[in-house]
Amino acid sequence: MRWDPAVYNRYADERGRPFVELLARVRVESATAVADLGCGPGNLTAMLAARWPVADVVGVDSSADMVTAAGEYAGDRLRFVCADLASWQPDGPVDVVVANAALHWVPGHVDLLAQFARWLRPGGALAFQVPDNFTEPSHTLLHDLRVSPRWREQLAAGADRTAGVERAERYLRALVDAGLDADVWQTEYLHVLPGDDAVLNWVRGTALRPVLSALDADEQDEFVASYAEALRAAYPKQEFGTVFPFRRTFAVGHLGS
Repeated sequence: MRWDPAVYNRYADERGRPFVELLARVRVESATAVADLGCGPGNLTAMLAARWPVADVVGVDSSADMVTAAGEYAGDRLRFVCADLASWQPDGPVDVVVANAALHWVPGHVDLLAQFARWLRPGGALAFQVPDNFTEPSHTLLHDLRVSPRWREQLAAGADRTAGVERAERYLRALVDAGLDADVWQTEYLHVLPGDDAVLNWVRGTALRPVLSALDADEQDEFVASYAEALRAAYPKQEFGTVFPFRRTFAVGHLGS
């Protein structure tokens, strides 16, 4: 699957807000090593270097396109590597591990939380957030179209991604079992998106990527046209923009000193 950093960053402010709100609950005053798992185009990873000004910060992403785009933020204390989140290991203990809207792309990611916790120094923190909107029209319409007679042979595999995200209670239990002081909560944003086909433009940067990667140019146009029509009915454009409800689950676990 190919990622497009420019498309992903089209709604950079809306995608970045949960990151800021997640970091606000991280109680680590000083850090010398920080890891950002699923760093994407690097703009948010740079905020970690600013938050902890003496820390060595590494951003990890499985997309070479994203890592290349993130290179513009690289510096003496900030580097980026292309690697699978499920197998990457830091060089040594870390003070903060962050994963912003990334873990749901990793099958069985809840089982990795204990491993991430073992990387932490005493007083460190593991913080992540994942979307919890897979039962909303943006995803159910995409699922239904993928398994329709026209597309199921090419696209039905992996159409149901709801299993990729656990209930908030499961994340709480996993952090507690990993020996962390857990803080788990949910927030539903009501994003007001400008322009035509705003929700389509949003999912072009995320959920639609696997579909577009599996189709040729003509097929992409056909699929997107059908999907866009369904999205317009589900999310009608209003005089002030298109309202796009989006629920996310946040989790922060602190390791005792």
